[in-house]
Amino acid sequence: MAKRPRNGPYICGIDAALDVVSGKWKGLILWELDAHGVRRFAELRRGLPGVSEKMLTQHLREMEADGLVHRKVHAEVPPRVEYSLTDHGRTLNQALGPLGVWGTERMRREGSRTVEVAAPSAG
Repeated sequence: MAKRPRNGPYICGIDAALDVVSGKWKGLILWELDAHGVRRFAELRRGLPGVSEKMLTQHLREMEADGLVHRKVHAEVPPRVEYSLTDHGRTLNQALGPLGVWGTERMRREGSRTVEVAAPSAG
């Protein structure tokens, strides 16, 4: 069953924006790529504890189709694939900034715990 294209009709701008960032991992993928620039699939997966390979693949494909993420395949054996934000993806990440501030304040207010993310290995 094919997924409907994300092109409306929408009730308002928030509806259109949430259509593109819907899903638990998309905002975190934007954050990870913004924080680190270019990431390989395994690096993204390590940076997002709890995401399955299937879900990360699905979200990256949707985000690439929406023009948020650039996928670069290097002609090597084995193939090396790198992901980065497009200019469009960077503007969405900037727009989500105030939402992140709101969420940080909510975590502080409610005493929420955070997930520890392993530091990337050297090399």
